[in-house]
Amino acid sequence: MAVKEGLWYEKKEDKRVYCLLCPHGCTFGPDKSGKRIVRKNIDGKLIASNYGKAGAQALDPIEKKPLYHFYPGSFVLSVGARGCNFKCEFCQNWQLAQGNHKEHDITPLGLVSTVERYGQYYNVIGLAYTYSEPFMWYEFVFDCARTARQAKLKNTVVTNGFINPGPLEEILPYIDAVNIDVKGFTGEFYREVVHGAYGPVLQTADTAKKRGCHVEITTLLIPGLNDSEQELERLVGWIENTLGKDTPLHFSRYYPNHRMQVEPTPLETLFRARELAGERLHYVYLGNIGPTEASHTYCPECGSRVITRSGDAVDLNGLVENDCRSCGRHIEVVI
Repeated sequence: MAVKEGLWYEKKEDKRVYCLLCPHGCTFGPDKSGKRIVRKNIDGKLIASNYGKAGAQALDPIEKKPLYHFYPGSFVLSVGARGCNFKCEFCQNWQLAQGNHKEHDITPLGLVSTVERYGQYYNVIGLAYTYSEPFMWYEFVFDCARTARQAKLKNTVVTNGFINPGPLEEILPYIDAVNIDVKGFTGEFYREVVHGAYGPVLQTADTAKKRGCHVEITTLLIPGLNDSEQELERLVGWIENTLGKDTPLHFSRYYPNHRMQVEPTPLETLFRARELAGERLHYVYLGNIGPTEASHTYCPECGSRVITRSGDAVDLNGLVENDCRSCGRHIEVVI
């Protein structure tokens, strides 16, 4: 794979480079890397060292991203590369995110061909850039998303949302749906546990929504760290007031991983969070706990089940096009 010069950076004196991709704003000299290993300075140029290299690839149900309101029951080809601009103490994919993972070469055209091949047997709508942090794979995702769009495929991104406005605005016209990890709702949690800031994350979600991208939000609930009722109320209030009551919210169960060994999230915490959020939002789901009634979609008007999810099986019999079969209310889902 040819060396790929990075986008969104400035050249400085003494062959130093200033990366403009994310709010960290790393400046580094020749033969050095930014904080997150994948953007390197080679002879005064910023090089995207992970371009054309994937550390993970699989055919997934769209619900696994999770995207519950974007072509439910369909599949996506998921791909991910090393690199992340956060260092979450609880990271679920730390081997890939930090580069300790076997890689293979890929191309945009090769991925599109793979989607089309799978499409002979499954309802594959496109690609999902996921697993680690897709925006640290920015140059490849940008090229691949444009190639996929030309092939009339969908592009979905599962991201931590920590990206600067300029690069975000450049890539959003080629992105159809995003699931954004809002990992908590305090500066302290982001500083001490995530090693970043949450203001830019909220701005990313707001911008994506305003640009017509389908947006869903995920929050991994960690006992004693980001699961207080006060913090959840702030999160839910932000979603309601900024993104809208129809924005799907996914609460996910935490399990010990990487550097964090806190006990798994109690189920009662998850169901209480869903109850609290459901007072203000129309669609709230629970993940990492197996199939439950919290996996299904219900009509906000009459309470009828409109989408049933059981494992990988998805049943849309409660819908007539985008409307509730029982009462006729419009359900905010892309089908």
